[in-house]
Amino acid sequence: MRKYWPEILIGAIPVVIAFFIFIGQNVVPMLMLAAIGFGVVYASRGRGKLTALPGQQRRPSAKAESFSFEQIGGQERAKQELIEALDFLVKQEQIAKLGIRPLKGILLSGPPGTGKTLLAKAAAHYTDSTYLAASGSEFVEMYVGVGAGRIRDLFKEARTKAAKAGKNSAVIFIDEIEVIGGKRDGGQQREYDQTLNQLLTEMDGIHANEAPRILLIAATNRKEMLDSALLRPGRFDRHIGVDLPDKKGRLHILNIHANNKPIADNVELEKIASESFGFSGAQLESVMNEAAIYALRENEERIAESHLSMAIDKVMMGEKTDRESTREERERVALHELGHAIMAEIVRPGSVSQVALSPRGGALGYVRHNPQQDQYLYTKQFLNGQIMIALGGAAAEEMFYGERSTGSRSDFEQSMGIVKTLVESGLTEMGIIDSSMMTKDAWASINRSILDELMEKTKEALEERRDVFTRSLATLMREETLSGDEFRHLLDENSAA
Repeated sequence: MRKYWPEILIGAIPVVIAFFIFIGQNVVPMLMLAAIGFGVVYASRGRGKLTALPGQQRRPSAKAESFSFEQIGGQERAKQELIEALDFLVKQEQIAKLGIRPLKGILLSGPPGTGKTLLAKAAAHYTDSTYLAASGSEFVEMYVGVGAGRIRDLFKEARTKAAKAGKNSAVIFIDEIEVIGGKRDGGQQREYDQTLNQLLTEMDGIHANEAPRILLIAATNRKEMLDSALLRPGRFDRHIGVDLPDKKGRLHILNIHANNKPIADNVELEKIASESFGFSGAQLESVMNEAAIYALRENEERIAESHLSMAIDKVMMGEKTDRESTREERERVALHELGHAIMAEIVRPGSVSQVALSPRGGALGYVRHNPQQDQYLYTKQFLNGQIMIALGGAAAEEMFYGERSTGSRSDFEQSMGIVKTLVESGLTEMGIIDSSMMTKDAWASINRSILDELMEKTKEALEERRDVFTRSLATLMREETLSGDEFRHLLDENSAA
């Protein structure tokens, strides 16, 4: 009977209110008192309680006990830095002789999907620590003081669980730390400030001689948003960048995720690593998983290189769609993509991996590029070449139709983004300049001058290879896909002619 009391009360309250209204009583004060009472009860019940998903924050993670650094690929530098910091917990006698203060906090910063959470779990395994995880959003409530109470509860819970488990240390992992650790500029709510202040206080309360010791590991992909008080030494002592993996790292990650999958003997994962430039660890794991799904669809026992190639396209651009278009529209799309591909081969020979006419994601066609090597520094010549590749589609449409279409919108956005990089890097005729002081008219002027000049160069280069369009168009319309080698063969035939 007790479990039905909430339903009985919900049904009875409107009847009571209606009765008081019928006899002429003013029910407004009663409703206000009831609302205030409900709020007080709710806040008191929630204060200091760390609400969490079942099996996530309320008990140590089982995965943390078995997850090691060897299972993380592509982050050798980050792992080395983290292990060095964790040795302060593991080799306590050695650091005590040298008078080294143990680290209180480690901040992992980098793009999403690069393995920050995995590094925290591996850290708990490496140090044989109790592991508790939480997200920054779990500490934010509309009631003042609840977030601060949950911070206190989290640190208290870490100490209690470590003591019960007989551990000498506990690792607390807070993901999306920028939610509660944002800069205090006077514009935030009081609740955010109290939660951050409580976190700072708890970190200051971590002492070298306490048992068990607490290590706070936090992760963010927006480090610039964090408050300076949180970043200073004595709180987050180590800032470790967890960047996108290079080619060697991508190959390592692919090999890890290929261990439990039947890969065909002729598959070269090194080639897949080259084609997946800019992919995070999570995206590479998805590539291997999607490739296995493609193999399953075709009832194949092993994952072939074609499955991996399709998986890269899917992760990069989305699944194929069933859009039906007219022949004229397909021809326009084909010429547009051929314009991109021809310019790519002119600027960076051998870079085209595939030219496809099939709709995928939000695109009606696409060109997949195969980077020659990872590159992190760019010259003006290189960036101008990238703009010309982006403008190749619109230039091809103008050559054959005399006008552009809306399909060039994303190309122009990409081109203007590169122009912004040129300006901010001091690689334009404007020289070294603070871009934040430029007016909208100045931006429009520099965009117009650079893009118009490069568009003319692009048209001239494509006009010289008009025959390549006519040779390739029929094949692309029929097959819907041209491999990089097939396309380069057509390009070489034109050069020989």
